[in-house]
Amino acid sequence: MDDKCIMENILLTTKGVCDLYMHGTIESNTSNVQQTFNQALNDSLTIQDDIYKKMAAKGWYPTTTADQQQINQVKQKFANSNG
Repeated sequence: MDDKCIMENILLTTKGVCDLYMHGTIESNTSNVQQTFNQALNDSLTIQDDIYKKMAAKGWYPTTTADQQQINQVKQKFANSNG
């Protein structure tokens, strides 16, 4: 297993953890449990961001930028569906 594959697996696992903590935050019925889940979620999101930045710096997580025309088309689509 190469470094890129390892980082992808770590990123996917971290995203899964974030999802679990988010649901824990939403579903908590006491403030101390909710705060604990929320702090764990924020910490995990920071870790996820760090992993993403390292992968992007190595070219392992390429992204593309949407052009303004695409953005406008999506905005228009959703503006028309609301009314």
